[in-house]
Amino acid sequence: MALDGAVHAMVALQRAWPRRHLALLLAAITLGGSVLKDALPLAESYFSNRRNALNVYFVKFSWGWTVGLLLPFIFTSNYFVQRDVLFAVRRIASCAVGTVVWFLSTRIFHIVENFTGECFESLNMTVLNEFENKQACRKQGHLWVGFDISGHSFLLSYCVLMIMEETAVMDELHKVEQKPGKATTVIIKTLFVALNTLTLLWIWMFFCTAIYFHDLPQKIIGTIFGISAWYLTYQFWYKKSFPPGLPPELGNKNE
Repeated sequence: MALDGAVHAMVALQRAWPRRHLALLLAAITLGGSVLKDALPLAESYFSNRRNALNVYFVKFSWGWTVGLLLPFIFTSNYFVQRDVLFAVRRIASCAVGTVVWFLSTRIFHIVENFTGECFESLNMTVLNEFENKQACRKQGHLWVGFDISGHSFLLSYCVLMIMEETAVMDELHKVEQKPGKATTVIIKTLFVALNTLTLLWIWMFFCTAIYFHDLPQKIIGTIFGISAWYLTYQFWYKKSFPPGLPPELGNKNE
């Protein structure tokens, strides 16, 4: 069956590519793409346009897409392994933690941009001192210039690493089709394939951000936030005994 073939191929790829290596890959994309952008600017393309469909309909809502697929996957897959509703409910708290991380990080980015920026008249770039924050400045049609930490570099890297952590449970379910609950296994596998497809999209758009948008320091800091958020949660906090914990059986595995 095509679904089973896709699942097995994706599980094999995850085994061959440890998640810590993925964090290094994301860091390399940010650095390499940024150097390429500064040293040899690429010609404009569909993906250099901020209004491209993938950016408008997917990246702008990347946290919603990620959590929308992760919530049912985490609950069904974790329950399937443990047969414990309370355990599955506790595990979906990782999405709540991630949402708090996303909200606080983006708030910090906005504060930094407001604190470091100035408002300019759009046509002649005259400084307008009467506007003290980005919202008031842009509301009047002017241009706010500040240190704009890349929210895309942060969020896409965090989403990719979070998805890879949560979908690694499929390594425990590589023979899931032989277990009872056919409808449940189809749901789990379908969500797994959808999440892996989303991961590929996020990595591609992360690459586009690196080569087309923001300055090097803005992207580096955004990526550091994303990788640090993953490390502090999945590599530190979730390994402790208190919730939400790690996906089943992953806590004792070497990565």
